[in-house]
Amino acid sequence: MVHNHPSGDPTPSQADIQMTKSIVGIAAPLGISVHDHIIVGKNGHASLKGMKLM
Repeated sequence: MVHNHPSGDPTPSQADIQMTKSIVGIAAPLGISVHDHIIVGKNGHASLKGMKLM
């Protein structure tokens, strides 16, 4: 998954983290793997997997 933060700060919000966990939980029984969730900002990006948030 990937999305941008118009503010430019790629730091994941609590809503980003909770939404990711919900989607992973819903997708798993369907045989769908979510490999990462990347948030793009003005000066970089954040990987929830890399940050051990998923």
